[in-house]
Amino acid sequence: MGQRKSRIARGAAAAKAALPPLGVALRRSIAQGYTWGRLRDDVMAGVVVGIVALPLSMALAIAVGAPPQHGLYTTIVAGAAVALTGGSKHQVTGPTAAFVVILAPIVTQHGLSGLLTAGMMAGVLLTIMGGMRFGRFMQFIPHPVTTGFTTGIATVIATLQIKDVLGLPIAKMPDSYVEKWIAIASARHAVSLPDFAVAATTLALLVVLPRFTRKWPPQLVAIVAVSGAVALVHRAYPAFQVATIGTRFHSTVNGAVVAGIPPLPPLPMLPWGGGDLSLAQVRDLVGPAFAIAMLGAIESLLSAVIADGMTGKRHDPDAELVGLGIGNVLAPFFGGIAATGALARTATNVRAGATSPVASVVHSVFVLAAILLAAPLVAYVPMAALAALLLLVAWNMSEVRHFVHTAQVAPRSDVFVLFTCFFLTVVFDMVMAVGVGVVLAALLFMSRMSELTSARIVVVDDLDTAGPVPKGIAVYEIAGPLFFGAAAQAMRIFDTVGNTARIVVLALGSVPVIDATGLVALESALRRLHAAKKLVIIAGPLPKPQRVFDKIALEEHHENVFVAGSLSEAFQLGKDLLLLTPEAAPTSSDARAGGRPASV
Repeated sequence: MGQRKSRIARGAAAAKAALPPLGVALRRSIAQGYTWGRLRDDVMAGVVVGIVALPLSMALAIAVGAPPQHGLYTTIVAGAAVALTGGSKHQVTGPTAAFVVILAPIVTQHGLSGLLTAGMMAGVLLTIMGGMRFGRFMQFIPHPVTTGFTTGIATVIATLQIKDVLGLPIAKMPDSYVEKWIAIASARHAVSLPDFAVAATTLALLVVLPRFTRKWPPQLVAIVAVSGAVALVHRAYPAFQVATIGTRFHSTVNGAVVAGIPPLPPLPMLPWGGGDLSLAQVRDLVGPAFAIAMLGAIESLLSAVIADGMTGKRHDPDAELVGLGIGNVLAPFFGGIAATGALARTATNVRAGATSPVASVVHSVFVLAAILLAAPLVAYVPMAALAALLLLVAWNMSEVRHFVHTAQVAPRSDVFVLFTCFFLTVVFDMVMAVGVGVVLAALLFMSRMSELTSARIVVVDDLDTAGPVPKGIAVYEIAGPLFFGAAAQAMRIFDTVGNTARIVVLALGSVPVIDATGLVALESALRRLHAAKKLVIIAGPLPKPQRVFDKIALEEHHENVFVAGSLSEAFQLGKDLLLLTPEAAPTSSDARAGGRPASV
């Protein structure tokens, strides 16, 4: 009984160790000594980030095709949940521009309920990914792939804003990128000069304000100033009309229609609407949910890495994925859309002096307070002003200079991957771009690695062996990893084995690793040598993993094969085999029947 309890305890301890801990970043911050001074710094930083997040959250929800309050709900629920359960001290989570490309088609095809359900399913996938310790694998996504699809996403986001920047009367933007431009071109005669003037003024303020002062977030100053100016001009000149959040969106509160966003906190709801979630809905949304999860994981972990570089801290990628998953599971039950780590808000959080995840929680509380206290004022925000804000976000996200620099200095193969990912993201979608890009990058990597694996005929006199080696022995050396990208090419060298060599020594001491394909190629070469009546001595040390050779037992399954621990032992064995039958090469069964040398 005691042993059984011990085994259960050990199993529970192993399971606990296998799962990333919840709230690791928050617990580390508290363990380091959380003082009133640190709380003050976090509150100040959270307020600053909340001011930045307020207009961005609404703009991003609108860009997706959802009412603006759903972006705010995402910031409130997911922002706090991920901060409390995740693995990064400074990460700020919320709706991001990268998601626009993925989420907008979901709204078009499945409506708001489909968007919320897909986000919830993505949260489940993210939690599983973190629990399975997949966080470390995100670092293996090649740089040309991330740069290509990031610039492609920025291009699509900028294109989507042209409609509101110019005030074009396009009821619904098509899904296809080419069709978007066709729709814009078809409506070009209906350009609204007031909307364009608002967008241009907002963009100018966003660019110019940071050059004069960084005390106030330029996003808040620009949006508030332009909204106030538009309201005053409209009152003085009623003919001056632009689309605003109040004219575009309405909600019903206690039977009354409210312009803009409702002055209510995020309330519990079922993401999929009334009734039960059907299997057909889940099946239709599996693909979009997977895309949300993959992009969310990539963007969030990249943002956390950049935050680590700014602060000198280290995040836990697996715990961050679990926290991100929990946040995305909870947010849809309160009307929130998909969320991930937001790089711009995270960088603002660091620069504002944040010391722990408490700052992100404060930023969520600030946005909640803004909804409850200032919802009527949000109705005056012009759509063109939010579109201008997203134009600047898209420009900063694109990193055009970095894209061009990479295209100029990177190898041609990487440039090909870069432009392929960019093109596929713009014309098709991010999932295809990342999938194709990773496969292309992997193939190029394997091609480069195969160049490191070489096979050559070694001149025996140049080897450091004990004494001269008689004629009749050919030595072949393979150097480098013997994996599926290089195995076939490396084994072609055995086609050059002549009739004078009765024994082939295969030196594998310079092969660090071997995989299943390499092993199959090795066995195929051994069978060809057996057909040519050649004895083979495999000289170690054998490649890793050693258990592969223990399981396959080459000597038992190939009668012409011997295994020696080193090159010196292989030559000694070769001389002994030649002495046994000086006229003809023996088979290994003959040699073993006559007594196998003690050196093996």
